[in-house]
Amino acid sequence: MDRWLGAALEYIPSWLSYQVEHGQQPGALAAVVQRGKVVLECAAGQADTGSGERLTPRHRFRIASHSKTFTAAGILKLHEQGKLRLDDPVGRFVPGLHRKTAQVTVRQVLSHSAGLVRDGADSGAFDGRHPFPGTDELRAEFAAAPIIDAGVRLKYSNRGYALLGMLIEAIAGESYAKWMSREIVAAAGLRATTTDMPLPRGTPFVRGHTMHLPLGRRVPIRGDYRMAAVAPAGGFVATASDTALFFNQLSPKTRQSILSPASRREMTHRLWRNPGSVVEGYYGLGTMSGTSAGWSWFGHGGSLPGYVSRTLTVPDLDLTVTVCANASDGWAHPWMEGLLSIFRTFATNGPPSRRVAGWRGRWWTMYGGLDLVPMGNKIVVGSPYAWLPFADTTEFDLTGRDKGRIIAATGYGSYGEGVRRVRDKAGRVVEVWLGATRTVGRGRAVGEMKRRLERKRRS
Repeated sequence: MDRWLGAALEYIPSWLSYQVEHGQQPGALAAVVQRGKVVLECAAGQADTGSGERLTPRHRFRIASHSKTFTAAGILKLHEQGKLRLDDPVGRFVPGLHRKTAQVTVRQVLSHSAGLVRDGADSGAFDGRHPFPGTDELRAEFAAAPIIDAGVRLKYSNRGYALLGMLIEAIAGESYAKWMSREIVAAAGLRATTTDMPLPRGTPFVRGHTMHLPLGRRVPIRGDYRMAAVAPAGGFVATASDTALFFNQLSPKTRQSILSPASRREMTHRLWRNPGSVVEGYYGLGTMSGTSAGWSWFGHGGSLPGYVSRTLTVPDLDLTVTVCANASDGWAHPWMEGLLSIFRTFATNGPPSRRVAGWRGRWWTMYGGLDLVPMGNKIVVGSPYAWLPFADTTEFDLTGRDKGRIIAATGYGSYGEGVRRVRDKAGRVVEVWLGATRTVGRGRAVGEMKRRLERKRRS
């Protein structure tokens, strides 16, 4: 593992914990895998705000549309085995389809370019208003024509991936769950992943939570429903680390994988740009892709009521990150951007030298916390409440044991001013001054704020 990466991993749990508390989110999970090894697992907050159960990395999470990548890997596995071609019409394997649906290719369904309906005529199963459909119900739906012509544009379809599940069953001659569990999940070495509910008795499971609005409070969501025939599109349940391990195996450069390099390149190749979006992004065969923090990535996202998750793999670093938030308005997407920005900042500046390493810590003012984060031969001042904690930040170098000078800041900062640490009689650092700004430990900040606010209220 690169030394800069190790330094970044030391900072991430503290930043993520601050984000959960500051944003009043129920909880967050994160896992980082590099070159096939889990190098970080961390959790913050609660698995269930109703019971107060603490969230841990061992809790399993509904990873929702990440399931599509697993299903796509299953299709590519069958392709490698010579049991289908990606340009075969799906009607060759699944009978009873509308003639236009029967003509769309496996590749078009995988890439969401088959023109199929997104969620049928009523997406109420996602809101808990009725159960998810079984195979017979889906067959009746697929007797209707596609919504638009195939090969025109990216048109996301959960029903399309349910159709791919039916295709797998038709070729394998057994259930989707049984075949995928053996040929993909177990083959990838994943021990905490299932294709759908229910989970084995006693398995730690994260409860989802509603948004704060419109009720004015969050309410736990059980989240243990079955997605039935739609499981190939969104039913998977896994730990964050299992999810990251799987996506890390899909990098074309990785040495160990359930798929050949050719299949992995096929899956992660950019086929369709997301139309109508201000953020440039693409879809391949069961994978999303784009560029963040200057790095090209592939991965997927997922959301179900109470759950939001995102996974990105940066092939140039052989690095995969998974983030999960257990609320419908969870910050998994901005947290991912923040994590990549943290990696980029450490990669640019390098790990801390011995000279500056002892300055690491979190200090507080009336406005919140500030992080002193040593990198290279300087200290970077991070904003742990921000999604991009090192954007437009202040930096200082040292001029003595407890002194420094601000060498980088925006025009509104304290560029050129001094930095100093104040110690008590025992030699412990109790204050840090950044220019004219005094910062203290959290306990002291709380005490001072209470005294000042209570005095003002009494007067």
